[in-house]
Amino acid sequence: MTTPVNAPQWPRQIPYIIASEACERFSFYGMRNILTPFLMTALLLSIPEELRGTMAKDVFHSFVIGVYFFPLLGGWIADRFFGKYNTILWLSLIYCVGHAFLAIFEHSIQGFYTGLFLIALGSGGIKPLVSSFMGDQFDQTNKTLAQKAFDLFYFTINFGSFFASLSMPLLLKYYGAAVAFGIPGVLMFIATVFFWLGRKRYVHMPPEPKNPHGFLPVIRTALLTKIAGQANIGLVLALVGIISAAYALVNIPTLGIVAGLCCALVLVMGFVGAGASLQLERARGIHPDIAVDGVRSVLRILILFALVTPFWSLFDQKASTWILQANDMSKPAWFEPAMMQALNPLLVMLLIPFNNFVLYPAIERMGVKLTALRKMGAGIAITGVSWIVVGSIQLVMDGGSALSIFWQIVPYALLTFGEVLVSATGLEFAYSQAPKAMKGTIMSFWTLSVTVGNLWVLLANVSVKSPAVTEQIAQTGISITAFQMFFFAGFAILAALMFALYARSYQMQDHYRHVES
Repeated sequence: MTTPVNAPQWPRQIPYIIASEACERFSFYGMRNILTPFLMTALLLSIPEELRGTMAKDVFHSFVIGVYFFPLLGGWIADRFFGKYNTILWLSLIYCVGHAFLAIFEHSIQGFYTGLFLIALGSGGIKPLVSSFMGDQFDQTNKTLAQKAFDLFYFTINFGSFFASLSMPLLLKYYGAAVAFGIPGVLMFIATVFFWLGRKRYVHMPPEPKNPHGFLPVIRTALLTKIAGQANIGLVLALVGIISAAYALVNIPTLGIVAGLCCALVLVMGFVGAGASLQLERARGIHPDIAVDGVRSVLRILILFALVTPFWSLFDQKASTWILQANDMSKPAWFEPAMMQALNPLLVMLLIPFNNFVLYPAIERMGVKLTALRKMGAGIAITGVSWIVVGSIQLVMDGGSALSIFWQIVPYALLTFGEVLVSATGLEFAYSQAPKAMKGTIMSFWTLSVTVGNLWVLLANVSVKSPAVTEQIAQTGISITAFQMFFFAGFAILAALMFALYARSYQMQDHYRHVES
């Protein structure tokens, strides 16, 4: 059977990226999924037991915030200076050094935290670039294969995560932290080698030169341009954001340095973006129409990204809050609570092909068009439902009933279904909507939504330390843990409704590259 001439062809270089990603994800999730248990049982033993769980959650989510903050740096460096390939390669080497620090400094808080910082820098820096680099390998002739490639990309992530989630808790238990953190370091080095081997086959998109009509110049013009007889409301909003950010920095002793810095960043981005969008037309004439329209489309994308942040608040707590719940549940003697996380990537690997070949076609045959935004909105809502279930489990446990850890299978299944709809779909959506000059930066903003999601977790933890808040929760008759679970469930469901309303007016873009003639 011959292949039709016009049939889209798979880029030959994709296997190198996929193989590298499989090893890198084993590396990352291998250390990430044992981080909370290690903190609880080894590194934080000097902290009183009743405070250890909260401290472990704070360290874990601070680390995750770093991982998903540094994409801003990586995306900017790649877009402006070195290109995606070189940036990925160099930051991967820093990533390897970070793993080495975890293995070597298992008894040193300062050394261990330095390793976490280096991993956050390396992993975060390459995170938006690997997926957008893979998108660069496609063009208009084979872009129909891109969503399948991103699904395979996401499948590979979970393939590595599955085996890491099963093996790392047992390696930590029986062989100690040096081995458990050292093996992920070896896998990260292998990932770097795989990526390097494909260097001569890749499509290399050069970094964009400094553009006087880029995103930030247009924003600045929109805010600072005065028009006679019209108030500069946008600039006022931007100044409110800057003042609010300064207030957040002043309150770092209360919020913590990570939460304080992230609050400041979110406030500046939110208010400056809102102010610029109100008077973006003031930049027209000073900047080309295509530049102004491009900034407007980016600001619209960022609103959608902001509404996805509650999903990440819920999803990332499976490696902190859900593990702490699992510690108090009955389980086989050989089974470590952190091993429940293996269920998540296993279900992802089952759901991706099931959705693509069974569920989505069946829904389409019913006359329902499954757009990327409809999938993402439904995914956020389903994730909220998973937390209603896990909160109900907590209520039963708080009532004195002993429950098996396998009760967590139901919320894990719902959480994973929501993840496939949001995260796997969102990767391709973010790439396709990004203008050429901002591919790396837009993918960085997508990952920044994870940072903001984990920021909400830190702020929730800070709030329940307040005696006034604790007293209000006590009056509801349920525990603080259960209350937070139901709070986050409601947070996600409300976000899903807002996402669906906004998505109805969103205009889809197509920014895949054209074939060179």
